[in-house]
Amino acid sequence: MKKVERYMELSKTVSEMEYELISDLVRIRKEAKLSQQALADRSNVIRTTIARIENQMNSPQIKTMLQILEPLGYTLKIEKIKK
Repeated sequence: MKKVERYMELSKTVSEMEYELISDLVRIRKEAKLSQQALADRSNVIRTTIARIENQMNSPQIKTMLQILEPLGYTLKIEKIKK
């Protein structure tokens, strides 16, 4: 496989994983019946940052995701990719 093709494949995989992560965040927030503002207040992350992440306008920093997930009772975990 050519280097460019491998890069494109990896980029697609990373984008799909980021989409899943953000989708899970939105689902969890809504299941907790929290508005973006309520989550912002609990996580000390400004609401516009949460909105930009949820609308996929910004890729979340790991630290920011941990801050957002903690008051929801969640964290990030490294898992082996299933192929």
